[in-house]
Amino acid sequence: QHIRRVQPPVQAAHLHLIVLDNSGSMRQGGRLGLAKAYAARLVDDATRVGDQVAIMHFGGQGVQVLKAPGPARRAAIARIQALGGGGGTPIASCMQVAQVLLHHDRLRHGTSQRTLWLLTDGRSTERPIAPAAADHLVIVNFDDPLRPLGRCAAWAKNWGAELLCPLMG
Repeated sequence: QHIRRVQPPVQAAHLHLIVLDNSGSMRQGGRLGLAKAYAARLVDDATRVGDQVAIMHFGGQGVQVLKAPGPARRAAIARIQALGGGGGTPIASCMQVAQVLLHHDRLRHGTSQRTLWLLTDGRSTERPIAPAAADHLVIVNFDDPLRPLGRCAAWAKNWGAELLCPLMG
């Protein structure tokens, strides 16, 4: 008679969807460089704890997925660092793509939690809708601290998101 060992269920990793605004306004004041460094730190942290990462960016070339959901790897940092910036801010379209990506992740991989990290200066006249498939939303505000528009704060309030302001100290 064989005794089967019951393995404890493997807890699915946390997915961090990092969404980087690389529009023209982010090039001003070095904000894009600061946001890329912040994104790199998020990837590094996720790699250290064994989480999943996906990376998207939006700007003059539209919305693009830089890294599909999968294990966090430090190699993704080089892709982030290579990004240029320019053009418009298609944030509403980006949030629609993020919703699809997060929803598919839930169905296919069943990660335990999905956090969307939006790194932006909020310099868009669009009114983006928060992706409902995200369990936790974090808006990292890279707006000009001397002449802020306040859109990131307004989105955070409307979305029930956490608001971080790295440029304000």
